[in-house]
Amino acid sequence: MNMKFKTSSLFVIILFLLSQILFAQTTPTGNPADFKMKTCLHSISYAGVWRGHARLSVDEFLVKAKELGFEGVMLVAKRPHVSPFDYDEAARKKLKARIKELGLELVALAGYTDFTAGMEKPGIPMTEIQAIYMTEVAKLARDLGTPMVRVFTGYVRDGVPYDQQYAQVVEGLKMAGKVAAQYGVTLAVQNHHDIALHHDEMFWLLNEVNLPNVKAAWDAWSPTLEGLSSEEIRKSIWRMKPYIIHTTVADYVKFPRFSYEHKITNYLPEDAVIRAVPVGTGIVDYQTFLKTLKEIGYQGYIAYEMCEVLEGGGSIENLDWTAKRFLTFVNQFR
Repeated sequence: MNMKFKTSSLFVIILFLLSQILFAQTTPTGNPADFKMKTCLHSISYAGVWRGHARLSVDEFLVKAKELGFEGVMLVAKRPHVSPFDYDEAARKKLKARIKELGLELVALAGYTDFTAGMEKPGIPMTEIQAIYMTEVAKLARDLGTPMVRVFTGYVRDGVPYDQQYAQVVEGLKMAGKVAAQYGVTLAVQNHHDIALHHDEMFWLLNEVNLPNVKAAWDAWSPTLEGLSSEEIRKSIWRMKPYIIHTTVADYVKFPRFSYEHKITNYLPEDAVIRAVPVGTGIVDYQTFLKTLKEIGYQGYIAYEMCEVLEGGGSIENLDWTAKRFLTFVNQFR
């Protein structure tokens, strides 16, 4: 029994050290000559999530990514794609073999966390529940052969002090990071949810979490929607350089909205609505963003997602055409 425990512990340590060696090789070096970029397609693009979008099965998506010319894939770690709940040991082996057969790299699993969820009902141990989910996703990642899981922080909840919410995100990331390390997995925190959305606070957050396997998946579209200028986004990349191991590209346009107020016979401004467009045609300055990744010697994958109602509709033909546009666009930076 004791020998079995020691062997298992040694295996976990070896897995974790291997993952750290991998990500030491993909952490930006600061030297533009070291810049390496591979392309990755996020399966959320073909998961039928957004209005009008077509849905492919996991195998259909893998074949599609290969046919389009992507080097790797990122798979949604929930239904309708690769939920830990649905994939037993045999299914995991089959999927891993299929990815290898197609000559693709499984770059990451996309985990879905919200560490502030349920804070208004403190009797439910939501942080622990999500840590258990992350345990299962980390196991799934190990079994499928990827050392990275993308995660989120948390949305702001009304009626709960902000610092209490921030502290719960720190606690959740620490719990998830420690369990992920047991399976040789690194967590990549995406600048997506409200907490620590800005680069200065994200940098502080990751310093506070202070785990070697909790890094950043740093994107350009969130800072753009925050109202940051191209120069500020450039500075955000340099700020986050010690942590960046992944990034996801998506481009958008803003449509102004107004509501009619009959009492004054006028229109009052509302928040703009966001729609997805092919990369390079929207409001995100990817020229600056990708050139800055080159400046810092970025060496990871660049994922692409079509993650909103898309210009031209969500047919397979339009999704494919838009994904190909991404490959053409990023090739100029190689």
